[in-house]
Amino acid sequence: MYRFLVCALGLLGTVLAQSVDSYVGSEGPIAKAGVLANIGPNGSKASGAAAGVVVASPSKSDPDYWYTWTRDSSLVFKSLIDQYTTGIDSTSSLRSLIDSFVIAEANIQQVSNPSGTLTTGGLGEPKFNVDETAFTGAWGRPQRDGPALRATALITYGNWLLSNGNTTWVTSTLWPIIQNDLNYVVQYWNQTTFDLWEEVNSSSFFTTAVQHRALREGAAFATKIGQTSSVSSYTTQAANLLCFLQSYWNPTSGYITANTGGGRSGKDANTLLASIHTYDPSAGCDATTFQPCSDKALSNLKVYVDSFRSVYSINSGIASNAAVATGRYPEDSYQGGNPWYLTTFAVAEQLYDALNVWAAQGSLNVTSISLPFFQQFSSSVTAGTYASSSTTYTTLTSAIKSFADGFVAINAQYTPSNGGLAEQFSRSNGSPVSAVDLTWSYASALTAFEARNNTQFAGWGAVGLTVPTSCSSNSGGGGGSTVAVTFNVNAQTVWGENIYITGSVDALSNWSPDNALLLSSANYPTWSITVNLPASTAIQYKYIRKNNGAVTWESDPNNSITTPASGSVTENDTWR
Repeated sequence: MYRFLVCALGLLGTVLAQSVDSYVGSEGPIAKAGVLANIGPNGSKASGAAAGVVVASPSKSDPDYWYTWTRDSSLVFKSLIDQYTTGIDSTSSLRSLIDSFVIAEANIQQVSNPSGTLTTGGLGEPKFNVDETAFTGAWGRPQRDGPALRATALITYGNWLLSNGNTTWVTSTLWPIIQNDLNYVVQYWNQTTFDLWEEVNSSSFFTTAVQHRALREGAAFATKIGQTSSVSSYTTQAANLLCFLQSYWNPTSGYITANTGGGRSGKDANTLLASIHTYDPSAGCDATTFQPCSDKALSNLKVYVDSFRSVYSINSGIASNAAVATGRYPEDSYQGGNPWYLTTFAVAEQLYDALNVWAAQGSLNVTSISLPFFQQFSSSVTAGTYASSSTTYTTLTSAIKSFADGFVAINAQYTPSNGGLAEQFSRSNGSPVSAVDLTWSYASALTAFEARNNTQFAGWGAVGLTVPTSCSSNSGGGGGSTVAVTFNVNAQTVWGENIYITGSVDALSNWSPDNALLLSSANYPTWSITVNLPASTAIQYKYIRKNNGAVTWESDPNNSITTPASGSVTENDTWR
C-alpha cells in the first residue's frame, strides 16, 4: 500500500510538473514582454515616461500607479541585469535599457522632494512622477529600502562591467550613484521607515535585510575599485544590521515578525521576499541571514502560508499540506484584501532556492525549528541530516518540489488567457483585480521561473558571517543609542485628512510640517507610529493635521517626553 501511495503521489507530481512546465513556457515570454512594455520611453504601455523609468503599472485610476517607485524599479532592473550579465538575454537593446536606467536613477537622486534633498534624506522618497519630477502629495514616507535595492542592482551590473574591462565608466558614472545609496543606508538604517507595503511606519524586516546585503556587497565593490574611504563604515553598520536582523525572529511561534509596529500579527510576505532577495547560493542554509533553506526561513514560510488557508474562499477545500493562494498579510483589506501574484510566486521561489541548495550540497538538515515544515510532507520524519542518497531525502525533496510547483499552478489557474498579470486576483473567484499589468508581478514570474530552472546568479558575501556579541544601534549619522517610542493619539478626522507628528529632534523632522511623520490609522480613531528616538533625552513634539495641503497644528503647549536610557515606551495622547 505504501509503495502504491508513493507511486500515485509521484504520478500526480509528474502531471503537476508538466502542467507547470507548460505555464512557464508560455508565461515566461509574456512576463518578459510585460516588464519591457512598462519601461520608458519606448515601452508600449509607458508612453510619456522618461528613458529608463519603470512605470509601476499603466493603471491611472483605482488605483493610480502611474508613478515610478525606487523599490519596484530596482527589483525589476535587478532581474533584467541578472538576465543580461548571465547571458540569458545578451541583446544590445537590453544593455541600452540598463544604461538608460542608470542615467534615470542618477537624475532622480538629485531631485528635491518631500523627504529632502540628496544630502538631507531625499533618497528615502518612495516614488516619483514618470517624468522624473517629484511627487509632492501625501504619502507614506520615507521608505528606506529603495536605496539599498538600487545599490544592489547597480553593483551587479558594475561587477559585470569590471569583468569586461569597463573600469572607467564604473568609477565615473556608476560608483557615485551607488555611493550615494550606501551612504544613505549608513546614515539612516536605524531610523523608522514605512514598510514595503507603505502602511506601517516602524522598523521592517525586509528593509533591514536588504540594507544589510547592500552594505556587505557595497564594501566589497568599493574595495575592488579602490574607493576605500567609506568601507569601514559600511562594514561596521552591516554588522549592526545583521545583529538587528536577528531581533525579528519570534522563537515562540516560529516565524519572522515582519515589522516592529503596526498592530498586526507580523505574518507577512515581506519576510519571504526578504529571503529570496538576499539569497546567496554559496551561503547554504545559513540562518543568521535567513537563507531560503534555513530552518528559520522554512518555519516562517509554513506559518505564513498557513495563515491564508482559511482567509480566502478560493483556498477552501485545499489539503493542509498543499499550495494555496497567498497575499501580503492575512489582515489585509487593501482593494478588498486579495491574493497577490507576486507573493504567491515568492513562496515558490523560496522553495526552489532551497531545493537548489540541498541538491548542490548533497543533503538537507531538519532541526527542531524546521521540523513542522518537513512533517507536512512526511509525518514520521525526525530531526537530523539526510544525505541525497537516502530515501527520506528523496521523499522530502520530491514532495517539496510538488509543493513549490503548486504555488505556480495556483497563479497559472488565475492568470487570464492573455497572460496578463495584475497586482491581485479575487479572494472569492480568482479574477484579476486592482492594478493591471503590474511590472513587479511580471518580474516576480521571471525570478521564480529562473529559480525553478536552477539558474545561478552571483552571491553577495553572506558566507561565514557571524552575529556580533555586542551590537550597537548607532547609525552613521552621529546619533547615540536610541529607544523605540510609540506615539498613540486619539483624533477624529474627516475624509482625506491625516495625522502627523513632528518635534524637536532629527528623528521627528525638527519641527518641519513638510517632513512630519505620518501616523497609521489602522486602529482609528487612534493614530499610531513607532519612532526610534535618542535615549535619555528631553524631547518636545506636536501632532498636526493635513488635508489637501492645509496644515493644522494642535494647540499649545508642546507635548513633552524624556526618553529612558534603554527599552521602549508608549505615549498615549488626545488631540488638543
